[in-house]
Amino acid sequence: MILPILEYPDKRLRTVAKPVEKINDTVNTLIKDMFDTMYDAPGIGLAATQVNFHQTIIVVDVSDNQNEPICLINPEIIDRSGEIESEEGCLSVPSYYENVKRADNITVKSLDQNGDVVEIDVSGMLAVCIQHEIDHLGGILFIDHLSKLKQKRLKKKTQKKSKQL
Repeated sequence: MILPILEYPDKRLRTVAKPVEKINDTVNTLIKDMFDTMYDAPGIGLAATQVNFHQTIIVVDVSDNQNEPICLINPEIIDRSGEIESEEGCLSVPSYYENVKRADNITVKSLDQNGDVVEIDVSGMLAVCIQHEIDHLGGILFIDHLSKLKQKRLKKKTQKKSKQL
């Protein structure tokens, strides 16, 4: 099922997600719906927060053919190194792209859909995407990494857009 994606400046995007206590059918259905929503958007990552479920779940797939889905439950970055600056966009901030600096290499510890602990080392675009989605779980948007001036401009632009609707 395709879920509605919250859009900035919706206050619910600032909600800090809670850890998943138990992986059950409800959680697995949410994960399937999150993948469907992400692919339909189309996007390369989605956090549960963006679809108004405030649990620590992210889905990502940076492959060209959308055939390398990754689901991370209760993800935490346990190591980071290097720095990469790349252009980011967000399904919750449509049609807005800016360069953001992030770690180039990260190690993430999480649960998979079976409840098993997994640890993955990733770099480049996948590392950027995972960091972006983990930020969402803490109520942080990629625009929070921008200068105050750019944030102010975006806020004005979105307020003007919402008045036109």
